Amino acid sequence: MINNIYIESIKKQFLYYKTIGEKAIEQLEPEQLFVSVNDDTNSIAVIIKHLSGNMISRWTDFLTTDGEKEWRNRDGEFDSHFHGNDKAALMEMWHKGWNCFFNTINSLSPEQLEDIIYIRNEGHTVMEAINRQLAHYPYHIGQIIFYAKMLKQSEWNSLSIPKNKSNSYNADKFAKEKSIKNFTDDELDKLKK
Repeated sequence: MINNIYIESIKKQFLYYKTIGEKAIEQLEPEQLFVSVNDDTNSIAVIIKHLSGNMISRWTDFLTTDGEKEWRNRDGEFDSHFHGNDKAALMEMWHKGWNCFFNTINSLSPEQLEDIIYIRNEGHTVMEAINRQLAHYPYHIGQIIFYAKMLKQSEWNSLSIPKNKSNSYNADKFAKEKSIKNFTDDELDKLKK
């Protein structure tokens, strides 16, 4: 039962981070996605390229092959050269990575969480590998959001509790009956509006 709860929880958490990343990206003009403030800073486009490359490598044949595929060009993911500043092509790359991830996660059974998979020849349980990515993907999505807020040239639409609104947010939460649910349930509903 715990394994079922875990799988459902991580699906919701990954979907939440995917959604807030998309909501940040939607607020920008296409050319802003390709801005890099210096040689050591990745543009949002580069971060998307890296996330997609990681997801496709890690989650393709997840249970049977090493997560660092021989065909992956990780260094190339950080190359800032793109064929045009095409937001649609960039979002296609984003969705390709996420689709690979969710197709694999959705196919896992609770019994497989203790199976051993390898990433760069290092053994992980399936649960450890999922947790590794649950730390990695939000790290980069946080970068996307921070960078998007800096690049935004007009009012930013908050993706979480708006600044100076914690008291009203908490008052609303505490006005409701206690319930057992994932924190993302309400947050994803708000983001869909």
